Amino acid sequence: MNELTEKLVSLQEIDLKIDLIDNEIKQEQEELDKRISALAGRESLIGTLEGKIETLEKERRTLEDEMTDKIANVKERQSKMMQVQTSREQTALLKEIEDAKRNVKENEEKIVAIMEQVEKLTIEVTEEKNLLKADKSLVSEETEKVGSTIEDLNKGKKTKQNKRDKQAQEVEQARIRKYDLLRQRRNGLAIVNVLNGVCQGCFMNLPPQQYNILLRGDQLLECPSCQRLIYHHPLDN
Repeated sequence: MNELTEKLVSLQEIDLKIDLIDNEIKQEQEELDKRISALAGRESLIGTLEGKIETLEKERRTLEDEMTDKIANVKERQSKMMQVQTSREQTALLKEIEDAKRNVKENEEKIVAIMEQVEKLTIEVTEEKNLLKADKSLVSEETEKVGSTIEDLNKGKKTKQNKRDKQAQEVEQARIRKYDLLRQRRNGLAIVNVLNGVCQGCFMNLPPQQYNILLRGDQLLECPSCQRLIYHHPLDN
């Protein structure tokens, strides 16, 4: 393996370690974001439940107002019974009174049903608020923990980045640009080993003549299939 190849292989090893750190930071942040999103979801649920309670309470008040009017109407019709002159008028008033009483009973049943719904929803809201309070406490602790973890990871990354920058300075910029471009296009692997004539990046066979040249180790070649830079280094037994 020539000197340029060794430097690029070493550079990629550093870059892959930096990639691992970046992925770990991303995972830590994503897990925290999920917890925060869950908090927002619970808060939204509480808002929805409270909105239902408010709507039911308005409906209950409306029914109570209607019931008050109907009760007053019953009393009014009952007082008129003393003044009617004919049985026909009496029958009509009795029907109005019975209809009003039936409506009052229906309203009472609706109000009771609404009160039961409100009671259940109120219990659910209380439970959700208690869970929200506990979750907020956990997320607060988790936020502090994740922040500390990410800070430590970034310190390690900075150390490796400094080492990486120093290593990159030892390679001509044209090579570095090509190396960086390959890393972007080939999932972080710009330079790969070739074993038994097979590129370990795309797992395609090299032409025999190219493989023989590669074995000499005096040139930096490209895989004809994936265009990665290639080298040969036998695995330790």
